[in-house]
Amino acid sequence: MATRTEHHRNIQEKSYVNLESYTIGAQFCRTTCVRGGVIIYVHNTLKFANIDLTEYCKEKDIEISAVRLNINLLPLCILTIYRAPSGGNFAYFLQNVDSVLKTLYTPSIHVVICGDLNINCLVENEQKRHFDNLLLMYNLTGIVDFPTRISHTSATAIDNFIIDISCFEDYSVIPLANDISDHDVQILTIKTLVQNQSDRLKTIRKVDKHTINEFIYALSNESWDNVFNNNDVNVMFNSFLNTFLRIFHSSFPLIRTKIRNYKFNWITIAIKTSCKRKRELFILLRNSNNLALKQ
Repeated sequence: MATRTEHHRNIQEKSYVNLESYTIGAQFCRTTCVRGGVIIYVHNTLKFANIDLTEYCKEKDIEISAVRLNINLLPLCILTIYRAPSGGNFAYFLQNVDSVLKTLYTPSIHVVICGDLNINCLVENEQKRHFDNLLLMYNLTGIVDFPTRISHTSATAIDNFIIDISCFEDYSVIPLANDISDHDVQILTIKTLVQNQSDRLKTIRKVDKHTINEFIYALSNESWDNVFNNNDVNVMFNSFLNTFLRIFHSSFPLIRTKIRNYKFNWITIAIKTSCKRKRELFILLRNSNNLALKQ
């Protein structure tokens, strides 16, 4: 799964950005203010249900979306939240996070919260204490303990993953400098008994040089008398379609095959090298004002 805060899209632009092999599971787009918003992408191999949290959303104060999915009978509720750093009502934010958790939380559902909360968890302050106390009511804990937004003047952890650490004992969270945002990416890995993708089967048609030639040969030897010996266009079309499909299904039989992981062959060694160098320069630049690095 992948989540994104501040996607900066309005409702008309919601389908402009897509990730290959991922589906938009839930999202919130601003209608009054600019920027902001949250979105959740779910991999195509996972079944999910959107949870409508629109009634709890208020631009800048709390922008939230959620999905529910089951992985090997393990029910998960994934929430992504964005709270603006200024202009928002923190009390309203706390109240609605509490309301959402009251609605969704049950002992049998594992909740994972992620997003840009604009609460620096590296320093003790009143906002952090209030938020931590709220989470403890649901046995939830923030697990990000490293800076997520780094510049040459500051380093703060205003993005977080929040889970029940008693349920997920074997987990890890790491940062990734993506060099296209002023926030680093956080990657959460929870080790569960997920079925190995290489063991999954799917049904496809056998299409190769031999079956294609067989299909062409069968079509060329068809007389099509039942099509041309009729004056009713609807009957002609149905006759053509029935004959075509009979040959198609006969030439391209269904077979079961293992799902293979897609390989991005277009990502060459040169592209990987350039991306690595770009990321190195990005990390150097955010810790200084060196214009040469920027150039």
